[in-house]
Amino acid sequence: MDIPLSDIKGIGQARLKTLKAQGIDSVRDLLLCLPADYKDLSQPKQLSELFAGDVACVKVRVDAPVREQRVKRLVITKTRVADDSESMPVIWYNQPWLKGQLFEGKELLLYGRVEAKYGHLQLSSPTIEHETGLIPIYRRMQGIPPKTFRQMIEIALKQAEGQWPDELPASLRARYGLCERNFAMRAAHFPESHEALAAARYRLAFEELLLYQAGLWMMRGTGQKGVAIASTKKDEDAFWKTMPFPPTAAQTRVLREILADMRSELAMARLVQGDVGSGKTALAFGALYVAAKKGYMGAMMAPTEILARQHYESAKQLLEPQGIRCGLLIGSMTPKQKKEAHLAIQNGDWQVAIGTHALISKGVEYKNLGLVVTDEQHRFGVKQRTTLSEKGDSPNVLVMSATPIPRTLALILYGDLDVSIVDELPPGRTPVKTRVVPESKRDGMYGFIIQEVQAGRQVYVVCPLVEESEAVEARPAEAVYEDLRTGPLKSLRVGLVHGRMKSIEKEEMLSQFHQGDLDVLVSTTVIEVGVNVPNASVMVIENAERFGLAQLHQLRGRVGRGANVSWCFLMANENEKLDLMTKTNDGFVIAQKDMELRGPGELFGYRQSGAMAAGIGKLMGDTKLLQQTHDEVKRLMKHPDDPESIQVMAAAKTLFDERTQDIAMN
Repeated sequence: MDIPLSDIKGIGQARLKTLKAQGIDSVRDLLLCLPADYKDLSQPKQLSELFAGDVACVKVRVDAPVREQRVKRLVITKTRVADDSESMPVIWYNQPWLKGQLFEGKELLLYGRVEAKYGHLQLSSPTIEHETGLIPIYRRMQGIPPKTFRQMIEIALKQAEGQWPDELPASLRARYGLCERNFAMRAAHFPESHEALAAARYRLAFEELLLYQAGLWMMRGTGQKGVAIASTKKDEDAFWKTMPFPPTAAQTRVLREILADMRSELAMARLVQGDVGSGKTALAFGALYVAAKKGYMGAMMAPTEILARQHYESAKQLLEPQGIRCGLLIGSMTPKQKKEAHLAIQNGDWQVAIGTHALISKGVEYKNLGLVVTDEQHRFGVKQRTTLSEKGDSPNVLVMSATPIPRTLALILYGDLDVSIVDELPPGRTPVKTRVVPESKRDGMYGFIIQEVQAGRQVYVVCPLVEESEAVEARPAEAVYEDLRTGPLKSLRVGLVHGRMKSIEKEEMLSQFHQGDLDVLVSTTVIEVGVNVPNASVMVIENAERFGLAQLHQLRGRVGRGANVSWCFLMANENEKLDLMTKTNDGFVIAQKDMELRGPGELFGYRQSGAMAAGIGKLMGDTKLLQQTHDEVKRLMKHPDDPESIQVMAAAKTLFDERTQDIAMN
């Protein structure tokens, strides 16, 4: 399946370069870019069957004159459509050419979102379709139009027909009723029926979970001898005395579990997960404190420079008065600063080194490394934390995550780690007040934002997209930024940050917001982790229905960090999912519901293949499937010399090697 892309008709040198820049080097890589979603054009609905929030296909006729209206920079095209059951208004934005293409009586196949506006339902910006069936929608590929990308996939599938090796043993496939690999790939891209798509999803989800858990099991093995760091209850008590607040019962329990692991001859491999604000960072500092007091160096890796700086400032304030020297190593430092940091780490001048991926770059050598801490586990891969731990002689590894995961799922997904849960918040933390805000109340919300800024507070506005997308109906960050800075919030200092900006630009914008030089920060989910601005009191989430519950909870956790009452406004029509956000601040309750609704998604903590797309990630939330694959891996591990086990372990090793070989150096 490693057919060169140049063998595919229609892929010339320019396209090869564009694909390579996005990590697609072979036909195999291309075909693993599975659809992010599908348009179901197989069974059009009647207009009378539609409800607000539905995304549906309808077969209708134009039932009224087509009108055009201009509002500032917007061109609005309106008409009314009807079928045998009902009629309904339809509206398009900035598509003026439609006026010349539509006329009364014309039959259309439309696909789009149903919205409630002014007391009635309407179709908003539907696409006009010319084919039927289940139509794949691919993630936007920069530099390649969606239609062209789909054509490339079609040609590649035909040329690679029957050549995809099936890495799962035939006996295992038969035992679980799994379809063959070539069929699964074809049906995942261009399913001929809902049944074929379901079979493909099940096969790919089963394989992904099975190989992932097998890989973790191999990484953990039977336990590795590591650095044993002796400590007593006196050391534990001495640390808590340095803190400005008494620990919660959960913090006391989890630090005991961590220190017990560190005393063991086997290297610690522990995940500490807890809700935003539960005090996980204090636990990391407790472990680093004990390691330093016993003569060992500790390293703490964060996913962003701004979070690394925040941890460094906190560590200096807390640990340096106890005689523990701390240092910072991040990618944006000058060559001279990096050289000095490398020397300080190599010579042991720093007892605690804090930084980003720069901590695992070539040339960084540690003296007597006893403890490795990685923060925000879901932003790092398994291999990345392993690479850091390989800088020493099997040091203890502590992994922190603020992404709540139901315990049973955590035990399966983080198969190479023991799990501790900080299930208690410190007293006095004010819960964020959450409200669902419909479009009709947007102006009132902007008035509230201006009042908050005048009172000295700051505001986040989060959008699901950077720019317009064919596949997703949502307000992009760039457009929201322009609208706000020139419209309702023009009296305020508004900034923009998103994932396509250069790292240095991103860090600069986040830093300006952190220092209070901006009142409002419009962003994508890049602020989901790594920004601690106690002065921020309002979080606005545009198109909130497009986010998962766990992600909404993570975003909400960016506010409510100071003494002021904080608010989270979910811009959407009310539904059961968003209603839950207004009723609870418990991340574990929310995570359980999120898993039920859409599966664990990106909780695996390493770069996902396309197999996580197209609802396959949702299928992974199926507890039965999780348990099936977990039990199957355990069975295979008990018989390592069995041909089935050998084949599965070889496939798992290949998968992990592929996914973890490219580690971004900061």
